[in-house]
Formats: sequence, C-alpha cells, structure tokens
Amino acid sequence: MTEFTGGFDLGAVLPGGPAPGALRGVVVLDITRVVAGPFCSMMLADLGATVIKIEHPKDPDYARAFPPLLTSSEGEAFSAFFAQYNRNKLGMTLDLSRPEGKDLLRTLAGRADVLVENFRGGTMDKLGVGYRELRKVNPRLVYTAISGYGQTGPYRRRPAYDNSAQATGGLWSMNGFPDRPPVRVGTIIGDLSATLYAVIGTLAALRHAEHTGEGQLVDISQQDAVLSLTENAVVSHTVEGKVPAPLGNEHPFVKPYELYPCKDGFVFFGGYTDKFWQLTCEMFGEPELAADPEIDTMAKRFTPEVYERRVRPLLHRWFAGRAKLELEELAGDLVPLSAIKDIGEVVADPQIQARDMVVEVEYPDFGPLRMVGSPVKLDLTPARPRGLAPRVGEHTDQLLRAFADLSEERIRALRAAEVI
Repeated sequence: MTEFTGGFDLGAVLPGGPAPGALRGVVVLDITRVVAGPFCSMMLADLGATVIKIEHPKDPDYARAFPPLLTSSEGEAFSAFFAQYNRNKLGMTLDLSRPEGKDLLRTLAGRADVLVENFRGGTMDKLGVGYRELRKVNPRLVYTAISGYGQTGPYRRRPAYDNSAQATGGLWSMNGFPDRPPVRVGTIIGDLSATLYAVIGTLAALRHAEHTGEGQLVDISQQDAVLSLTENAVVSHTVEGKVPAPLGNEHPFVKPYELYPCKDGFVFFGGYTDKFWQLTCEMFGEPELAADPEIDTMAKRFTPEVYERRVRPLLHRWFAGRAKLELEELAGDLVPLSAIKDIGEVVADPQIQARDMVVEVEYPDFGPLRMVGSPVKLDLTPARPRGLAPRVGEHTDQLLRAFADLSEERIRALRAAEVI
C-alpha cells in the first residue's frame, strides 16, 4: 500500500505515532461531512489508515458547530460531536471549485489508496473530480461514494438526510405502536448503517486492488442500507403479500420477546425457546408451569391469544417486584433478560468499560473528552481510537509539502489565492 513520502512524520501529529493497525500504510482522502462519510473514514483511521480530511477553506464541515460543545479557557468552542467522528485524522483545506484545487486533488488521489465522499450523487462528477476522472491518475484507487440514493437510478440526484432513508427504505413505516403514527428510529440509523456497508465495501475493494492493481467504485446508498435492516419485511411481502405495520415493542411472531415493566423501569425478556422458558419458570419458583399443557411448547406460546392470557401476565407478576438490575443479575447469565438502560447507565456499565467502548482523549486547551470507542476488536492489530480531530486545515502545509511535494513558495501562493 502507499506510504507517505517526503519524510512526513505522522508521529508529530498523532500522539503515540502511527497506529500499528491492520490498515497501516493505507492512505485515505476524506471529502465528507456530518456523519455517514466521516464515520466511515474514522473507522478506517481507528484501524491504522492515514486519513486526510479535506474541507473547503471557507465552508468546512458544518458538523463542527453541532452540540455538545467543549469550551477552552479562552472561550473557544469545539464540537464534541465533530470530534467523535473525526478523530485520528489529519486536516487540510482545498477549494475544489478552483482549477488549482482540482489539480491538487488529482495529485493527492494519485498517491492515495482510498477516497471517501458523501455528496449527492453526481456532485463530484460535476466538479470534474469524480471516479471516472480520478481513476485516470490512479487506476488502483478505491473510490467510496456514500449518498442518499446511490449513483444510479431515478433518485440519484435527490438530496437526502437520514430521515429520508428511513422514510424511503421502509423502516419508518414499521416503527412505533399500532394505531399511532409511525415513529422514526431514535438514532440516525440510515447514516450509521450506510457507514458500516461503506467500510465493508472499501475493505473488499482494497483486497481486490491489492491482488490485481485495479481499483473500483464502491457505491453505497442510505436507502439501500435501511432496506437491508427491515428483517423479514421484504419476503413477508413478496411471499405472503403482507405489509408490516408498527408493532410497538413486540415481535411479529416470536413471543415472549419484548419490553416488560419491573420495579424501577423496564427489562427486555426474550426467553421464548422451550429451554429458556423452562429455566425461567424454575428461576421464579414455578417449575411446574414448564409442563403446563397450554404453554409447554414454543408454538403454543407464540399463539397471540395464549400469550396475552397466560404468558404476559406471568411475566408481569414475576418482574413487578424486582428492580431491573436485580433481575439482570438473577437471570442474565441463564436467559435473554436485559435491563433497559439509559445512556448514563450504559456509559457506567461494567461490560462497556471492560470492552473499552467509552474512551477518553485529552484535547489541549479543552480538557478530557469521553467518546464512543471502536466496536471492532482485533487481537493482533487492535483499533486505536486515540487521536484528535483536526482543526480546519490544521495540517495543510505539512501535507502539501510531504504528500504533494509542493514548495513553500507554491504553498504561500495557493494560500494567497484562497485555494487552501
């Protein structure tokens, strides 16, 4: 894979030096904003890639203004939201609307392994620096494009946000409670799922490029990503003609498998198999119920009438007098029972702590910031979510010297012309 040239010392920028990760030596150009693109390149950075975040000098990533904000002793604000999705990156500025900016991007792309962008379909082509153009200067470039609807199809030019994908991918129509308006999933699942598919596609394309020298376009649609999350909805429709409707916290056929109230909140219980049901009856002191002929098999408990009349009341009675963590301690190792925790409880959760899923990074002048760690756990080359998110254009001069072989005079001229 491509390595930095010109003596550029990554260790001078990221504390601890280059991450000894699985993707060490892979160079990624990140021309993205907000979440879907930045999260994709951040995951690659956590895994050891060198990621260069390229922003417009006068119109940088507007997620830099998103709350919550860190405040320095001098009153400077820095977005913790932005920091979480842009850690471990180098920052430079480049105006791609200018001929000089396009030329510089071509130079950078000629030496990079991956480019990630998340503009509306066709935007980079209009700028003259889309995949077809950049592959001319680097046939092995993996070009990952994340957009609302992809690079093909009748919707490809449409602007989109996460909610657009939830709406057009079918998920919004399925979420919520019966007899009420549908409810969006409570996080940006369209952005986040597209991110995961983008990382998978990028790694697969890198593998191909490594063996063949041939790069390719990785075309990721948020709508596609959301549709893939709708479980059995598509086959239910194509096979049985059903259109899934909101079910609240219930599953369409598996029972018991939902939220139940307890003394201080709620728990999820999914002990629907015969084995788990028997263990549950024993734990709550009524082992004879496992042999009750009305509810002794999984198929019988799946029957809505039996579930509502016999099973649900039992669970309400068993759980009502106990606290959620008490229930989790009692049953969690034996059956699928989990306390429903708010984010404060999750951050303090011993399993989350044991897995390093909340990491702390020290920001000079701002203090410590605790953020989500990497969910990718590799034994020999672990992810390292320890680097800082860059200020706008923080490493522009260093990168142009080291990665584009530009002279100090040329860099000064580009800055004077506001190309960088």
